[in-house]
Parts: sequence; C-alpha cells; structure tokens
Amino acid sequence: LRRRRRRRRERGRCDAEAALGGAPGRWGRSFTERSTEATATLGSGGGYPATTQNGYYALSLANLTATTYSVQAAPAGAQVGDSCGTMTYTEQGAKGVTGSLSVSDCW
Repeated sequence: LRRRRRRRRERGRCDAEAALGGAPGRWGRSFTERSTEATATLGSGGGYPATTQNGYYALSLANLTATTYSVQAAPAGAQVGDSCGTMTYTEQGAKGVTGSLSVSDCW
C-alpha cells in the first residue's frame, strides 16, 4: 500500500511538472501582449489555469514584477502530504520545492 501511494504521488508530480514547465511559453506570450508580468492572473480570463490539468496541484503566482514571476504548485487532493511539498518555477528557470525531498528528486 505504501509503495502504491508513493508511485501515485510520483505520477501526480508529472502534473505539476507539465504545468510549471509550460510557464515560459505562456508567460512569454503574456509578456509580449502586456509588456509586463506584474498584471498576470490565474483562472478564467487569466494567462494561466488555477489548477493543474489533472487537479493534483493548485497553482498560484508570487513575486510578480514587470519582468519577474514565480509559479507555485501546491499539492491538492491525493497529492496532499507529498514529500516534495509545493513545487516552484521562476522566470529564470529556477526550480524549487518546499518539502523534505531535494529538487532533483522531485523534478
């Protein structure tokens, strides 16, 4: 059971990786249209969805300025309690996690 749960969470992380990995393209288009990152939003009408495709993570934005952003994916549903915690991605391509596992283990 423990092994199955671990594998399910590892598969769930792919949901976050796909959403966060797509950030440069989405934000690049947003920046081109608006000439700023500071007004970026999530959800309907926003430049980015509020959840990952399969709903394993809730997305949020932080550190928004004219030229910077950080997209965060916080575990939701079956992913709550995942050892990676919240996964992050910045405009510089920096990846991060808040949990007990390393970035290389989670990404």
